[in-house]
Amino acid sequence: MTYPLERLLLLLQRFIKHSNQVNQIHSLLITNGHLHFQPACKNSALKWISTLLYNTLIRAHLNLGDPHKALLLFTHMLAHQAPPNNYTFPSLIKAAASALPSMASLAGRPIHTQVIRRGLSLDPFIQTSLVSFYSLIGDIEHARHVFEEIPHPCIVAFNSMLDAFGKNGNMGRAVALFECMPERDIVSWTSIISGFGKNGHFQEAIRFFEKMMFHEDIIDRLIIPNEATLVSVLSACANLDEGALYQGRQIHGYILRNEIEITVFLGTALIAMYGKTGCLESATRVFNKMTVKEVCTWNAIISSLASNGREKQALDMFEEMRVEGLQPNEVTFVAVLAACARSKLVEMGLKLFRSMLHDFGVNPKMEHYGCVVDLLGRAGLLEEAAEIIRGMPFEPDATVLGALLGACRVHGAVGLASDVGRRLLELQPWHCGRYVVLSNIYAGAGEWGSAADLRKAMVQAGIRKIPAYSCLDSM
Repeated sequence: MTYPLERLLLLLQRFIKHSNQVNQIHSLLITNGHLHFQPACKNSALKWISTLLYNTLIRAHLNLGDPHKALLLFTHMLAHQAPPNNYTFPSLIKAAASALPSMASLAGRPIHTQVIRRGLSLDPFIQTSLVSFYSLIGDIEHARHVFEEIPHPCIVAFNSMLDAFGKNGNMGRAVALFECMPERDIVSWTSIISGFGKNGHFQEAIRFFEKMMFHEDIIDRLIIPNEATLVSVLSACANLDEGALYQGRQIHGYILRNEIEITVFLGTALIAMYGKTGCLESATRVFNKMTVKEVCTWNAIISSLASNGREKQALDMFEEMRVEGLQPNEVTFVAVLAACARSKLVEMGLKLFRSMLHDFGVNPKMEHYGCVVDLLGRAGLLEEAAEIIRGMPFEPDATVLGALLGACRVHGAVGLASDVGRRLLELQPWHCGRYVVLSNIYAGAGEWGSAADLRKAMVQAGIRKIPAYSCLDSM
């Protein structure tokens, strides 16, 4: 049965968010020959309809989470000379941004070229989409270049540029842009808070959150934090050196007072914050009250227990997670291997390490090798730890070698410590701690000349030992 093009187009627009219907209509368009226009066709009305049809199909497949098909349709569109217009490219740019990270740049840049060739580079919707795209792939220069060409940027363009500056670590520019914005929404504030947190400026992230909550800016007096805002500021609290628990409790109190739903990500952020500040009772309480728990939630509670002397409970949680049918990931194994290391459960730790790839399809990364080296080192199995390092599929970094050096210090293995220490100093020539540990190992073994040589090398290089300090949190 033959279906008129106009009827199929209306049906497609009506069911644009319904997967089965979109695929069925797409099939009918192909079988009825509506997607195979003659390149030599001069009928402007037919070309306009073909453009509208392809635009709708591209948007439909993008809405259904299939950016690859949306991009493929664009190649068909060009092949059949259905001219793309200003409604085509925002969806295409979003499709490119939604593709795999390795493919996003390869797909997006040629689309930008098409935009320029077709004289659409000054369309505000396309420009805003391009700013968002370049922000996503971390290309700060192209994002800034496109942004500066927009005569009157909308708030979405401003927010995308804020995000680009944050990802690039340029928080000075981000704040300057934020301050001159004609209006701001919760995304604007969250971009700044998240940017400071991702770049290690945790106190600044909290300061901006407080500024938002106290409504210092009249324009922003109705701004209410959303899930992303709260997760970002809780993450900043978790990484603070001082006052972390106090700040985190204040935010948790705000969540409870305002009856904000504790979602998977918000609950996970609370657990991580309480775990990193040593408040296990609160972390466990949040975990137990959550109705929906994902792998990230289990990882947070396992890590909290493992890093606070509750290694057996952490391993029990791991088993409970598996009983629940959840698949452990890279983060899970870092936590459980660390728990095994602290408990000196060598056999269990090695069994878990071997099971990562064979049973769960998780490729061991540097952190996992570091945990295994720490596990063997704490148990005094220094040669086995050194053998693990020699068998690594990549060069060990300073954390892996540092774990072995620490074990050498505990067990008095001067010869091995000397070899490992020298490799560490090549990797981190300005790290005072490496000099001090190796010097102390030599001194403990009575090799005063070697110890003195290291101290002398520190002085000549201008490297100073950082004094230790303690911090008490009364909260």
